[in-house]
Amino acid sequence: MDSIYKQYPIGSLLLWRTSSRLRSENRLGVFDLPEPEKQWPVDYVLDGQQRLTSIFTTFQRRLPAKDLDPEAWLPIYYDFAAAADAQESRFEALESNAADPERYFPLSTFFEPVEFSHLTRDLSEEQHREIAEVQQRFLTSLLPIQTFETEDRTSVAIVFERVNRMGIPLDTYQLLTAWTWSDDFDLQGSFQEMAQDYESFGFEDVGDDSDLMMRCCAAVLTHDPSPNKLVLLRGAEVRERFETVKIAISRAIDFVRDNFHARHVRFLPYPALLIPLAAFFSIDQHRPVTSREREVLVRWFWRSCFSHRYSGNPQGFLRRDIVAAVALRRGQDHSLAEMNASIEPSFFINNAFQPRTVAGRTLILLLASQSPRSLLSGELLNLNEVLSEPNRREYHHCFPRAFLASSGRTTAAINALANFVLISRADNRVLGGVAPSEYRKLLADNLDEVLASAMLTHSLFDDDYDAFIKIRANVLAKKARVLAGVDAV
Repeated sequence: MDSIYKQYPIGSLLLWRTSSRLRSENRLGVFDLPEPEKQWPVDYVLDGQQRLTSIFTTFQRRLPAKDLDPEAWLPIYYDFAAAADAQESRFEALESNAADPERYFPLSTFFEPVEFSHLTRDLSEEQHREIAEVQQRFLTSLLPIQTFETEDRTSVAIVFERVNRMGIPLDTYQLLTAWTWSDDFDLQGSFQEMAQDYESFGFEDVGDDSDLMMRCCAAVLTHDPSPNKLVLLRGAEVRERFETVKIAISRAIDFVRDNFHARHVRFLPYPALLIPLAAFFSIDQHRPVTSREREVLVRWFWRSCFSHRYSGNPQGFLRRDIVAAVALRRGQDHSLAEMNASIEPSFFINNAFQPRTVAGRTLILLLASQSPRSLLSGELLNLNEVLSEPNRREYHHCFPRAFLASSGRTTAAINALANFVLISRADNRVLGGVAPSEYRKLLADNLDEVLASAMLTHSLFDDDYDAFIKIRANVLAKKARVLAGVDAV
């Protein structure tokens, strides 16, 4: 309201005019809108819904409010006592019984001549003149409207995406929800059910960020990772094949759990790795994965991680991998795991460990792949606990930071990937910040087995950090090459 009064630009509304009838929201703020007459063209709001809601809610006087919460949309008043200021507003949202009529004037009367005239009778001449000028600003203000008329759903989806990159997006997810809705199917509700099923895997926020699940859905139904491809499908087709989507995503999640020990999506170096896997499991869904298929998928996974395949703009690589994954499942020629991946010891020396980076997550899964054991008890670590919560700290320095603090090394050098191991917080507290040669006496009796499971050697106990890092980086690189199928042992 303040921007309109000060004649600041507030942008335009973008409407889509179409003959298609979609599932739509007929509520604007606290008001239920009447259904449009069938013979009229239908305009859907692509951009500007919040502005339209604010204006409509402030001025309309015909429809009764339906919201039970009186604070949801309060009346807007002009404040006679507010100082004129380019930044500060002269308008306030107040409950009706809290608005002093000698100070506040309701904007809702501006388009109601009789009521406006009645309320101005008790004003001073100066206030009367002031509020008349304010009213005139609103009566003469024009709201620019652009109408986009097309039946091409692909174009509409692109417009949706481009105009809603700021603010609250009315995105392809909502657009597809409208196109696929029927009395017995709600796409958004179906995704929410799937999110609940895989809440422990990190899909609980899919309602807030639907991008990954939408891309998995697109890969399953169109063999393309772009959600915009979904709008080319008939709503009935999406509804009929949605069970295929559910099974594909379910099996993709199970595959990364079983083969890479990732218990949460945030442990995946790239969550997008699920997308080609979902496409793979969209074919011949109830057939078990063959040993050959598993071998290729495992190589592809590790090579993608170490080559940073999905960094930057991964759309092209995702499309290729989806097509190749489907070909693999169908027994056809493919090139899924044939990308170059140079895995050198320098990867583990030059990259500092951070759990949220691709390199950090790749190391965590690499360490988990060797069935690591507790340094103190020698028992197998419970990976369901260690890798279930991304915020847990179950990875620690081999050479403690406290021990290296006076060495003059940089933080990056101390936090090199090669200096980390999976270890419970309880074990780490016992080992403390002493030299490796000091905490060696606390370690398990089956020390050789424990060290091997952590990809460590006895060089750890020489207390020579530089020598240790080189040796450990070589061991890690060698194991990674085996997993990625880069070379043989």
